Amino acid sequence: MTTCILIGAPVDSGQKRAGCLMGPAAYRVAGLAAAITELGHTVTDMGDITPAPRAPMPHPNPAIHHLAETVAWTEALTEAGIAAALTGFPIFMGGDHSLSLGSVAGMSAHAAALGRPLFVLWLDAHTDFHTPETTVSGNLHGTPVAYIAGRAGFAGFPPFPHPVPGHRIGMLGIRSIDPAEGAALMPTDIEIADMRVLDERGIRAPLAEFLDRVRAENGLLHVSLDVDFLDPSIAPAVGTTVPGGTTFREAHLVMELLHESGLVSSLDLVELNPFLDDRGRTAKLMVDLVGSLMGRKVFDRPTRSY
Repeated sequence: MTTCILIGAPVDSGQKRAGCLMGPAAYRVAGLAAAITELGHTVTDMGDITPAPRAPMPHPNPAIHHLAETVAWTEALTEAGIAAALTGFPIFMGGDHSLSLGSVAGMSAHAAALGRPLFVLWLDAHTDFHTPETTVSGNLHGTPVAYIAGRAGFAGFPPFPHPVPGHRIGMLGIRSIDPAEGAALMPTDIEIADMRVLDERGIRAPLAEFLDRVRAENGLLHVSLDVDFLDPSIAPAVGTTVPGGTTFREAHLVMELLHESGLVSSLDLVELNPFLDDRGRTAKLMVDLVGSLMGRKVFDRPTRSY
């Protein structure tokens, strides 16, 4: 039995399309807590985090927006994550992907306190490897992996507690990398299983290889699940849709394999924009995927009317 700690992170500062701040409420309405407790686990909902206000922060990159708010969220979520990890399995309900600047920082500090390495599994259409200095859009939800990996260019942010080496970062489902990110990723050891790799090898093989590394090093595993990991035909409620994402069964297989590994210690649910959803379809699918992560089997699934 696992004690899951729900942490609401209504972060909307990392991009420009309003709506992600409604994500935590949508997960609650879609029955996230009930889906977990039905599997025999316990749930504690900590409510929504409220970051401390900060004065505006100038930045030499004129494209950057909402820097102060994003730094405040990073600090607040780092602290919340450290506290939650002491008593259970933190689930960060976003909010845009900039929340991972704080959630993974908290998990990094927690892993270091235990003397164990942190691994990060990035389930996303994008690599999010820009820094505030290199981003053209100014959207800070495109920077978390660079921060996690210890790239320079994050002046104003708290130093990342313990940068995660590239071989401990795995990416699945990638299908949108701009040239600057691609060039920055080339010299790293980050394992990128893009959709071409998944088409050729299937989704199980690269995931199993990554999990073997986590197991071999006795690591803690943080999973960051972006709605756009999924194909937009089944998950429309995201402002960064990229065609050709994972299918319903591929996504569930990932979650089932993660459950069977017993390695996952924390989770992000990010980029859900309920304003763009179709009768809660995407929120329900994300909740269903959490169910698979927490142990629901294929034959346990009820018939759906949709």
